[in-house]
Amino acid sequence: MKEFLKKFNLHYNIKDYRFGLVIPVVVLAVFGIFMVYSARPDLMSRQVLGVLLGIAAMAAISLIDYKWVLNLYWPLYFLNLVFLAAIWIPGLGVEANGARRWLNLGFQFQPSDLTKILMILFFARFLSDREREISSPRVILQAVGLIIPSLAMIFSQPNLSTTLCVAALFCALMFLAGLSYKFVGTVLAVTIPTIVIFLAVAVQPNQPFLRDYQQERILAWLEPEKYSADESYQQLNSVMAIGSGQLSGKGYNNDATTSVKNGNFVSEPQTDFIFAIIGEELGFVGCCAVIFLILLIVIKCIMIGLKAKDTGGRIICGGVAALIGIQSFINIGVATLILPNTGLSLPFVSYGLTSVVCFFMGIGFVLNVGLQPNKYQ
Repeated sequence: MKEFLKKFNLHYNIKDYRFGLVIPVVVLAVFGIFMVYSARPDLMSRQVLGVLLGIAAMAAISLIDYKWVLNLYWPLYFLNLVFLAAIWIPGLGVEANGARRWLNLGFQFQPSDLTKILMILFFARFLSDREREISSPRVILQAVGLIIPSLAMIFSQPNLSTTLCVAALFCALMFLAGLSYKFVGTVLAVTIPTIVIFLAVAVQPNQPFLRDYQQERILAWLEPEKYSADESYQQLNSVMAIGSGQLSGKGYNNDATTSVKNGNFVSEPQTDFIFAIIGEELGFVGCCAVIFLILLIVIKCIMIGLKAKDTGGRIICGGVAALIGIQSFINIGVATLILPNTGLSLPFVSYGLTSVVCFFMGIGFVLNVGLQPNKYQ
């Protein structure tokens, strides 16, 4: 293997390849294939394809020097904006369920999923170049100005959940770049009351910020029993399904008509509410296994980042860890009624080719960061 890497000028020691990260990622993805099959058997073959493509992308990217990729940070930034804008071009953008989030290029994919990875790469270079002045108002305003176009275009699809996810990821990237604790504390002191005020205004009639369905989801989250027949119907059923699984669940791929998937008690059980399927069929044990694997992946990414040779590598690893953690928390939070209903997938588990491949791409970059410290000449 070492000679193979040398032949292609890839100066890595294979013994430094972080299989401790690869194994839980692949295990979680394979687990996801089985859960997608249980939720929607007709989609299993596409999920298998997504995982295989993802593994191939991860392997290829892991051998590409991330510093070379970061040199292309401005082209990557504008490529992201082009993809996000292209969904509004007739014949390219695909609309479904009142949202225009997909792009048809002979194959269909969701640009906002790719945005998360491209933004990690862009800000890894942008912020590392300005590391010494990261807390200056000028750099902060520049960074905010650069993330706003992506947030605005994702929000207009409309896709509020992904907008919030990308915004939270951006905050994590700023912190990883060395933003001062004093500034972070000031932002939190302003942000938390602002969120409270926003929620208070958002539930009022004729409020100008949210679409009707978005407001109804917040109201259903605050008063689930009042909206049990409509907006909170799926989340309440999800909670009951998870609870009904008890310790070990009702059995994988059971055919009980009272199950959330067979009774059509939740929509999109293969994506947004796949955690409900896991809880019902595999119980508390299955839920804990999924959470443990996700936590293990996040910790492994952070540990690799701590040994990175530079700030860019540290931001990449921490950014991927933050993305997986944030999106997992939102997905599981929705399924357990901790958060309002949104449309985010569970990393590596939920159905979705774009999502699965993009998460594998992120892991590929982390693996390359891990290979760099012991790179031979």
